[in-house]
Amino acid sequence: MSTEQNHGTELSRRTVVAAAAAMAAGAAAGSGEAAEVERAVTRGNLRHSVCLWCYRMKTAEMAPIARKLGLVGIDLVAPDDFPVLQEHGLLCTMTSGVWGGIPKGLNRREHHAPIVESLRGLIDATARAGFPNVICFSGNRAGLSDEDGLKVCAEGLKQVVGHAEQKGVTICMELLNSRVNHADYQCDRTEWGVELCKAVGSERFKLLYDIYHMQIMEGDIIRTIQTHHAYFGHYHTGGNPGRNEIDETQELNYPPIMRAIAATGSTGIVAQEFIPRQPDKIAALAQAVRICDV
Repeated sequence: MSTEQNHGTELSRRTVVAAAAAMAAGAAAGSGEAAEVERAVTRGNLRHSVCLWCYRMKTAEMAPIARKLGLVGIDLVAPDDFPVLQEHGLLCTMTSGVWGGIPKGLNRREHHAPIVESLRGLIDATARAGFPNVICFSGNRAGLSDEDGLKVCAEGLKQVVGHAEQKGVTICMELLNSRVNHADYQCDRTEWGVELCKAVGSERFKLLYDIYHMQIMEGDIIRTIQTHHAYFGHYHTGGNPGRNEIDETQELNYPPIMRAIAATGSTGIVAQEFIPRQPDKIAALAQAVRICDV
């Protein structure tokens, strides 16, 4: 997943019917009225969320819908909207708002002071609200070697990860593709991110494993999850190619991917981060959650 603003499977008859029912709610759901939205999470083997930016909706519009669908929270929300989430009994599953956004990250020492200050504030707000995670980014390479970038990122993170430990909040660096969406971004391979986790050496620093982005960069999604899940604190979905619905129109088969995550015993959260093509975007979200509810 990425914060763009600051930042298949063969469907069962049950899934198709449920998606059609959600689509019938169309106008009301799209406007943020959740009365007609049916619960999508029924198994409970994974915790589910949604990235707000993909839907061009306000937190107050999405919150009642998320609650009706059975999601535990909403991803990529800033502290100003925490009260809305709390009102609806939801988590901010990934706090956003770090200084510098995606391109100006922790791989430059001149960025450390403002990023560390920003992260400390976000960690404090997240901890006060009882929420779990705060997002961060490596930044773009801009000629910096991967070896040096990793070293500098670790230096920056060590300045703030102790604070995260004290507050019980996990800092998650997102893995993004540098081929299609985020040219020159440094944390664009799982192995690099895993080595960074080892260098930081704290359970309060992990990776946000974005399945869409890593399909573009590496593929081999299930094996990667099985091998490196201990370093993954959070997951994002998205269809490839196009970053649209995660249905049978694209190359990723999400049910076995979700089963692989569940088999690791993950206590993290899977957040839907795709841009709906169909007019009823809430029906698209409900369908995706059902696909991932394994």
